[in-house]
Amino acid sequence: MDVREALAKKIAWISVISNIVLTFGKIIIGWLGHSDAVFADGIHSAADVFASLIVLLVIKIANKPADKEHPYGHGKAEVIVSGIIGILLFLVAIYVVYEGISGFFHKIEAPSYLAMWVAVFSFFAKIFLYRSSLNVAEKHSSKAIEAIAYDHKADIVASIAAAIGVLISIIGIKFNIHFLLFGDKVASIFVAYLIYRIAKDMLTEAFDILLERNIDGETLQEYISIISEFPEVRRIDRIRAREHGHYILVDLRISIDHFKTIKEGHDLSHEIKQKLLDKFDNIKEVLIHLNPYFPKDR
Repeated sequence: MDVREALAKKIAWISVISNIVLTFGKIIIGWLGHSDAVFADGIHSAADVFASLIVLLVIKIANKPADKEHPYGHGKAEVIVSGIIGILLFLVAIYVVYEGISGFFHKIEAPSYLAMWVAVFSFFAKIFLYRSSLNVAEKHSSKAIEAIAYDHKADIVASIAAAIGVLISIIGIKFNIHFLLFGDKVASIFVAYLIYRIAKDMLTEAFDILLERNIDGETLQEYISIISEFPEVRRIDRIRAREHGHYILVDLRISIDHFKTIKEGHDLSHEIKQKLLDKFDNIKEVLIHLNPYFPKDR
């Protein structure tokens, strides 16, 4: 097991254990404490548990080396998982909205202070989990761990929103301000909106990668700058690069002088490829096609 896989599993297990604790705490106290917002946050945490378990199952697959059936590797397994988590969060958002709206048509009971403090505790716990997960995801270019980090990010705002909603409802009860009683219900709907936003971002990125969208122009320009350092490259005819999970595949067409030998072209291709691999840790493969260059092509 390499370092990347070990870290991914460690982050996933930490996420599973912490979310199990938070799930039971928020669902039970949200239910007993009459807080739709905290209960909804607990449902979201339950979805996080499921998401983390999926990540644990797929990490080993994503890190498998390329084989005959999968010559470009298995990196997209992480992207598929990211998409599944996005769909799961989207469904959670729909459920939370339904529960929040239906709460307006039932008798409102005052949420407890305990429900508020559970949400506050969840807020601080999720800040720690988000930062630690995101650091690992960025360091190792892991879409699966990044998905877990975004889950934690959604929980950060959701938890503080739930706490504020509960507090507003408590104030409404204490001072007999009727419209404030709906604070908890409104907070639960706001939580759903936050979950939806995270789900949308995750699904958009997953579909972009699965449909092999070109990487951003700034990164492509960095590749072009390095390739242009080779005087033998008379022209860059085309460059494309796509994410394949936690790594990038680059397709390059360049023109070199027509009188260059096959060996010279091969050696140049090898040098360009090696320089890109040395410069960018997340590039796994560089495919280079050579075109003949004639002076009249200028």
